[in-house]
Amino acid sequence: MTFKQRFDIAWRLLRPFTLTASVVPVLVGSGIAFSQHHAQWGLFIAFLVASILIQAATNMFNEYFDYRRGLDHSGMVGIAGTIVRDGVQPATVLATAWTFIGVSVLLGVYICLWTTWWIAVVGTACLAVAYLYSGGPKPLAYTPFGELVAALAMGPVIVLLAYYLQTGTISGSALWVSVPIGLLIGAILLGNNFRDMDQDRLGGRRTVVILLGRKRGRILFGVVFTAAYLVIIGMVVSQILTPWALLVLVTVPTAWYVSRLYFRYSEAKQLHPAVKGTSGLLLRFGGLLFVAFLVSTWFPIH
Repeated sequence: MTFKQRFDIAWRLLRPFTLTASVVPVLVGSGIAFSQHHAQWGLFIAFLVASILIQAATNMFNEYFDYRRGLDHSGMVGIAGTIVRDGVQPATVLATAWTFIGVSVLLGVYICLWTTWWIAVVGTACLAVAYLYSGGPKPLAYTPFGELVAALAMGPVIVLLAYYLQTGTISGSALWVSVPIGLLIGAILLGNNFRDMDQDRLGGRRTVVILLGRKRGRILFGVVFTAAYLVIIGMVVSQILTPWALLVLVTVPTAWYVSRLYFRYSEAKQLHPAVKGTSGLLLRFGGLLFVAFLVSTWFPIH
């Protein structure tokens, strides 16, 4: 096997399009603090890397446990497929996941040394969610609560942690900004389960979209996307955020395009671009919000 082939397999195992859910909350939480003239760059980088490692490990746990439960096969759309298609040993995938978790714990120790050991409590809870989402006797991914728990852990919790690491406090504005980020992260998981709902139903999962059905599931997408924009608009009208935050409205055409894919298609192969599009929407939305925070310090408008 060539180096390029090994790299391609490792890259797919990371499932890079999902890593926006680990990058954006850290950017947004830190961006609010930067706009308030707080900047602890060492803590920012350590937390960003730890967040990415935990998300990547979560993907690997999912790959391993879905294979062990017989859910994954070589013809499935959307999985990394390193075990069922590339012949990577399941033990290797699991060991890599735990290695990533180990490195993230070391970064967490560094963060705690510079802040407070209470961070370790929250970090441990996040690690538990990362494992229990697809591992354990009753995985969260098999219940209607998977999207909600993951969205809370990766949206509000990570945004507020990122903000706290920079400022040493929690603010109402940071909490409100975390809401649309959590909604869009939840939408990625919702889209993933919408794409896989036929296979998941056969595997015994009871996700939100399986309980709602396709018609109501599609409506839920529209509600989630709309709510994300309305929260930002409401914060600008309430003067919690400056008008620069309205830069996120540039992404409305992307949200419309992705929504149409969900409403138009039902087959997994046709829906996979919609799942990737939702992840891309989160990256653009969060990235523009981060830019808005930085620009607001240089060109303040009210």
